Amino acid sequence: MLVPLLCGAALLAAFWHSERRARDPLLPPGLLLGRRRVLALAAIALSACGTGMTFVVLSLQLQQARDWTQLQTSAAFVPFAVALIASGRAAGPLIGRYGARTVAVAGLGTGAAGLVLLALTGIDAHTSYGYGLLPGLVLLPAGTAASFAGAAVLATEGVPQQHNAGIIRGTVPVGEVSEEDWDAVLRTNVTGVWLAMKHEIAHMKGNGGGAIVNISSNLGAHLRIPNVAAYITSKAAVSALTRAAALDHIHQGIRINAVSPGASAAPMSLRPGETEADRAERVKTENPLGRVAEAEEVAAAVLYLASPAAGAVVGTDLVIDSGASA
Repeated sequence: MLVPLLCGAALLAAFWHSERRARDPLLPPGLLLGRRRVLALAAIALSACGTGMTFVVLSLQLQQARDWTQLQTSAAFVPFAVALIASGRAAGPLIGRYGARTVAVAGLGTGAAGLVLLALTGIDAHTSYGYGLLPGLVLLPAGTAASFAGAAVLATEGVPQQHNAGIIRGTVPVGEVSEEDWDAVLRTNVTGVWLAMKHEIAHMKGNGGGAIVNISSNLGAHLRIPNVAAYITSKAAVSALTRAAALDHIHQGIRINAVSPGASAAPMSLRPGETEADRAERVKTENPLGRVAEAEEVAAAVLYLASPAAGAVVGTDLVIDSGASA
């Protein structure tokens, strides 16, 4: 019975080790930093394994001690499933009202009470289903779902968020840009960033703060070129929105900054029909550095702004464009 738990713990340890060493980790930066987050993640994994094991062991015990059929055992676990789903749906509003820590602790207590009831009554063939088994089958999954949700919030609170959505449309003089292209660019590049920040701020301000890094562009607040007015307008708005939001929410422990890349080693910087070699030759005379920025260089700027090392950096728009807008 301990084998699944030990295997799960070993896999978690291996994944944690690989994530800390990876140049391009799967998880957001900072997620595995801090003892509280690691403990919360471990609690999630162990509670999931423990609940699954309890389900299997109790099913076998009911069939052996009470001589129930598989159909009777399955029917007995219907309240288990209902409680698990209902508690999972209720956890979000409860966390918003009482906080993740309170919900997680209350869930652990409720689940423990259910487990004790099941341990005391599940092995006794003479105890009625409604007296001990039914309350236990309701309390255990309800508590597990609540503690799972609370621990998930505790594990991710303060984890930096990055917004990287953006499109270019309407690449004609401003007087010829269609209303459809204009709306699409601003809806994606500006409204999308605002909506993401709105909901992240709502979560962060009640859960210990955090860091947000928006992706703007050197085109907009820093540099203008012809025939991309919609894009330039949208990215200038992202830069201004970042600074305004930073002032509005720093008192809640939320740091908001932006990175404004220029041409980088990505398909978006290639002109129609241009190869990477052609781009490298063209850029030699287009910016002071003589080359595009590498993706790793832009990512390093994002990671810095999201890290504790930038704890005093608020409302900054960090330009990474090889000197093009200097």
